[in-house]
Order: sequence, then structure tokens, then C-alpha cells
Amino acid sequence: MRAIILRGKKVSLSIPTVEDVKRAWIWWNDRRVRKHLTSPGEIFFYEEEMAWYDTLKKEKEKEKVFSIIENSSKSFVGLIGLHKIDRYNEHAELGYFVGPEYWGHGFATEAVGLALEYAFIWLKLGKIYAHVFETNLPSIRVLEKNGFQLAGRLRRHQYVPGEGFVDVLIYERFPGEQTRQNYVRRYP
Repeated sequence: MRAIILRGKKVSLSIPTVEDVKRAWIWWNDRRVRKHLTSPGEIFFYEEEMAWYDTLKKEKEKEKVFSIIENSSKSFVGLIGLHKIDRYNEHAELGYFVGPEYWGHGFATEAVGLALEYAFIWLKLGKIYAHVFETNLPSIRVLEKNGFQLAGRLRRHQYVPGEGFVDVLIYERFPGEQTRQNYVRRYP
């Protein structure tokens, strides 16, 4: 059984379980996934991931991490989080990934929309921002489909194996009146 926080058409956001973290650990070490995340050359030990999971439970004020669950199969397909939540300045950083076998199905796009709903409606934040490597075109499309706007660029800021130094793009999203209407959910 899962604790579902928000449900979309394709995916839902759920509280992560130990089993989810075990699967995420495999993906975090997959070079196809790791290439576009912070510290692409890093490797992660299982024990480190379990320690991270324990930390999540203690840092709920500053970190909200959700499992992305595909609705029809109930499969765990990735993680999405609101990080560095700053209540005083009303902003947080968005981070997400989907396992490679689930790429191209719209799961990340819908999960980002649900995370925005949680951030703007439930946490009452005023801005969400995200960093993405310029070479990660699928992730850029996910952000732009969810109304994020390019806010800045750190030139030749991150080394990506096989691509060299790339720009890091900074995207941001504000709630706005139209967003509130888009995120007001109708429950039966």
C-alpha cells in the first residue's frame, strides 16, 4: 500500500519507500541517468542511499521528495523533490529523474506539474527554480511544458562526460493567476 499525495492522469506522487530507494540506487549509478545529474562521475553505495533516505525523514521542512508512481501498473518510475525549501523567501529548487526504461512517456512532465501544485497550493511558495544542463534537451522540454522560463545561464559551468564543459541553465516558475486555476484540482 502507498500513501498517495497527489494523483494525476498518468502518475501520482507518493511517499518514498525503502523499496523505491533500492531501485533509485540502481538508476543513480546508471551512467545514462547520472550524466545529467549533479556529480555525473560519482558512484553511490547502497548504504549511502539508505542514509539519505533516513535524512529525508528528518529534514521534511527543507526537503520534500516524492516517488513518481505510474498509475496503471503502480510501478515506481522515478523521484521528484522540492529541495532547499526556504519558507522566508518562499522558494525551493526542483529536481527530478525518471528511470531510463520509462523515458518518453510523459511521466516527468506530469510529475513536475504535480510537484508545482504541491509547491504553490500546499506549501504556498512563490517560486520554484531548477538547474538543467544545456545538453539535456528532454528535461528542458519538461520544464518549458510546465511554464518554466529561462532565467539565467552559467557558462561552461559543468563537466559532462562525453560532452565536455556545458552551460547550466537556470529556469524559474512563479504561480501566477493562471497557474492557480490550472492547479485547483476537482475532487469527486
